[in-house]
Amino acid sequence: MNFADELLNWYQQNKRDLPWRNTTDAYTIWLSEIILQQTRVEQGMPYFHRFLERFPDVRSFAAATEDEVLKLWQGLGYYSRGRNMLKTAQQVEQEYGGVFPTDYNTLIKLKGIGEYTAAAISSFSANEHRAVVDGNVYRVLARYFGISEPVNSPKSKKTFQELADSLINKKNPALHNQAMMEFGALLCKPKNPGCGICPVRLGCYAFKHNATTNLPVKLKTVKSKERYLNYFLVTDGKTLLMNKRGDNDIWANMYDLPLLETNGLISVEEALNSSEIQYAFGENVKAEYVSPINKHILTHQKLFVRLIKLSDYQVKLEQKWFYTEVENLSNLALPKIIFIFLKYFFNL
Repeated sequence: MNFADELLNWYQQNKRDLPWRNTTDAYTIWLSEIILQQTRVEQGMPYFHRFLERFPDVRSFAAATEDEVLKLWQGLGYYSRGRNMLKTAQQVEQEYGGVFPTDYNTLIKLKGIGEYTAAAISSFSANEHRAVVDGNVYRVLARYFGISEPVNSPKSKKTFQELADSLINKKNPALHNQAMMEFGALLCKPKNPGCGICPVRLGCYAFKHNATTNLPVKLKTVKSKERYLNYFLVTDGKTLLMNKRGDNDIWANMYDLPLLETNGLISVEEALNSSEIQYAFGENVKAEYVSPINKHILTHQKLFVRLIKLSDYQVKLEQKWFYTEVENLSNLALPKIIFIFLKYFFNL
């Protein structure tokens, strides 16, 4: 058997029983593909079920508010994906009568759907002859064929796509794509790949040359930016002061707390004596509680986050600040770090 046939045979014996593999419904497949981008299956599975239960079809999704979508997305990260999903659903409702497209050329025109996602949906829903190339497939191809071209370089996209296209099973491209992706996820893993039980190891460049740790090659990414966020909790136990975030930064359009961002780590006294905090909460403001500093990792950003609970304050409301009942917090889309802070105080 050749490389592709061996992988197909392996897949049929070892594949996981995942819910989105038991359907050809393009909407359901789209949900799974967007949710699982840069997310492990174990982490994404509860979100997939949650979204499908709340929005069983694209029309119900299109009717949602952004707050509803972001609340369901809470804790998954990369929140722009959730916002784009809503736009996609609305576009499908308006332009395609609520029927989710299954062909690549239409899918690629939808908001938030790139080449990979369009190929995956068209392949899995309509068995379209499109090779799906995700991170798992990049890794399998780089190791087996000994490709040293960096997988995150502009040129490599064409190289790997053309190779994947040449290997695809013409009779059943959907099954072939699933096999390639599953093989990378379960056996040809980034670390500690299962070379000892790999059915194609004898033809694998990386196995023969002891190069699995060196392939695939990746260009160094941009250094993470460090940010220092001092959040302030103003509450009487029943209500608390919230902030509605804008749409030009992390956690766009979500809800957090009044914030003082600084260029580095400062003391609580320095934070309370800053002109912004003195203006907003008065000159006699005090710290009733100070949390440990929490490190929160985002793409290209490291956040150092601290919560300061205030007392002896006089609030001068800013434009995006508002009071809400504690019991209403469950309806607000909160960044994970803010949810953890508030859960500590209010047993959410």
